[in-house]
Amino acid sequence: MAELTELTIRQAHEGLKKKEFSSADLAKAHLEKIKKEDKKINSYLSLTEKLAMFQAELADKKIASGNCGELTGIPCSIKDAIMVEGEKCTAGSKILESYIAPYDATAVKKLKENGSVILGKNNTDEFTMGSSTENSAFGVTKNPSDLDRVAGGSSGGSAASVASGMAMYSLGSDTGGSIRQPASFCGVVGLCPTYGAVSRYGLIAHASSLDQIGPFARNVDDIEIVFKAIAGKDRLDATSADYSYKKSDENLNGLKIGLPKEYFAKGLEKEVENIVRNAIEKAREAGAEIVEISLPSFKYALACYYIIDPSEISANLARFDGIKYGLSEDGDKLLDVYLKTRGRGFGAEVKRRIMIGTHCLSSGYYDAYYKKAQEVRQLIKKDFEKAFEKADLIFCPVSPFPAFKIGEKTEDPLSMYLADIYTIPAKLAGLPGLSLPAGKIGKLPVGLQIIGNHFQENKIISAASQIEKLLS
Repeated sequence: MAELTELTIRQAHEGLKKKEFSSADLAKAHLEKIKKEDKKINSYLSLTEKLAMFQAELADKKIASGNCGELTGIPCSIKDAIMVEGEKCTAGSKILESYIAPYDATAVKKLKENGSVILGKNNTDEFTMGSSTENSAFGVTKNPSDLDRVAGGSSGGSAASVASGMAMYSLGSDTGGSIRQPASFCGVVGLCPTYGAVSRYGLIAHASSLDQIGPFARNVDDIEIVFKAIAGKDRLDATSADYSYKKSDENLNGLKIGLPKEYFAKGLEKEVENIVRNAIEKAREAGAEIVEISLPSFKYALACYYIIDPSEISANLARFDGIKYGLSEDGDKLLDVYLKTRGRGFGAEVKRRIMIGTHCLSSGYYDAYYKKAQEVRQLIKKDFEKAFEKADLIFCPVSPFPAFKIGEKTEDPLSMYLADIYTIPAKLAGLPGLSLPAGKIGKLPVGLQIIGNHFQENKIISAASQIEKLLS
């Protein structure tokens, strides 16, 4: 049944409706493939086999009664920082190694209501902090295109599971670039929605003003199906927006595409630039108007992010104290329990960011760092507002380079942080962005990043779908 693991959501949906195979067949084929092939990739931290087969049986009953939605019976995977009730949720950390989720994340609940089949939980950088999935306490996820290279991060497990045919789609999360960058590295489509378009309830918090759940899939059509299912207001998340996805039929002909000059500058590998420019040229040939734009505050975005992000981390991760959940070390005094638990439970990158954030928020430094970074964030937002006065969408690279070798950047955190230089500005502005496979350097995939204005996922998806056809 190998061919069942190569179908798109749309193809599987049609096959299920025509009774060519069952949802149980789909689930079994994927689970067999995971057991056989994931040892070399490490995209899954745990399988939810009992849940998957139970959901597949339910889906088959729904399909038999003629009640078959687009996601009914479709096998998926979930990043291990997003709660699935009754299943392990480690966030890639030793401190939560044996933690069982007591409830479903809202996005997961919506998938269950739509009849999806959850195969397992995907590997992630610890507490979603990283650009390579090398910060996971449970081993690195390898790139299915080249096992010597990273899958990207922090949602590397999710991207790799879709790229290798071990899930039809996956849910990940994006704080600085954690959906778009691994999607680019693994050669799949990844959508980071507008901040607030999808509920964050049930996502283990990293940086609350930046975190966003979003989908990975094999093509743009599948991304649209999943996004439609998970988007919308949630009373359990005050930051979620009253939003429902409406399809756009906007044509590339006459569309104004902005190219930020700051993104096509020193540091961008020439072969990556050539692939991205080729995709842009295809859009121009289809009638799109290419306009140069400027995002002058771009140069401050990385520094701004690495103040705001660690500051919010230091506050959010204070809850992991050995008392409420997860790992708990013994100590003579309460402070000993805190120190021993956090010292043993957290990895190096998490500790680094907690210390940076605590310093930035401390008395005498708050105004100089955190307050200043929030002011710069407003400038970055204004840059994008001006850019969208001239352009309908922004096209640019996802990453300055393709997937790098495992271990290549682990000794130098600053060079690792540069992996997110093209994804962070849009995140700071709360904008949606999509990574679309645009070509390969040898066997290494390269993504085109399409950024839209707030809640214009429909425009992004429409343009991406047309370019996908032009590149195929």
